[in-house]
Amino acid sequence: MKSPTPLTRSREDYVKAIHTLGSERAVTVGELARALEVSAPSVTNMLARLQRERLVELGHRGSAQLTTDGEREAVRMVRRHRILETFLVKVLGLDWSEVHEDAEVLEHHVSERVLDAIDRHMQHPTEDPHGHPIPDRRGRLPRRRLDPITGLPAGARAVVREIRDGDRRRMTRWKQAGLVPGAEVRVADADEHDGMFEIEVGGRRHVLTSQGLDGVFVERVREGRAS
Repeated sequence: MKSPTPLTRSREDYVKAIHTLGSERAVTVGELARALEVSAPSVTNMLARLQRERLVELGHRGSAQLTTDGEREAVRMVRRHRILETFLVKVLGLDWSEVHEDAEVLEHHVSERVLDAIDRHMQHPTEDPHGHPIPDRRGRLPRRRLDPITGLPAGARAVVREIRDGDRRRMTRWKQAGLVPGAEVRVADADEHDGMFEIEVGGRRHVLTSQGLDGVFVERVREGRAS
């Protein structure tokens, strides 16, 4: 998955952000500006460069979608990030709620040779600590159909599969509540009108808002099916 022409850090950040925000749809200038914490004019200028480099295609009002080359670069960065997060947690023993920012820095500086050595040392993990699948060396990224936990009705049971990893404080709260990948949960009560949910995890109940649960993705367990 080595890039023939290494991109600058800012270009790597942009293609990965577009992939994360919407790999199958166009991403708006506003979405990118918020995700990367830059101004809208800066986004517009960079997207024009990426279009000239055939990494993105621009659509309505400057919205951007990755080309085949852009998607390949984005998946390469996703692989680097998730391997490094896994290394920081499994090998160095850091808290999984605190490694996202560290991996964001390291992913731009670790060579492919070192990254491959890290991957071998960990025996080629398939998921990062937040439950996200890790692309393989050929760039193949498994697709899973998951539901946001806030979309489940009262009484539904599910298994947490992925959690969004961009907000340290929110991840810390989820960890304290037991909302971690692999956890079995039951929606004891759901008030969609008021956005309040009562979630049972590990024999404990937690009352959380829809905003507080935004970013927890689950696989629903059907009746009669083991998790």
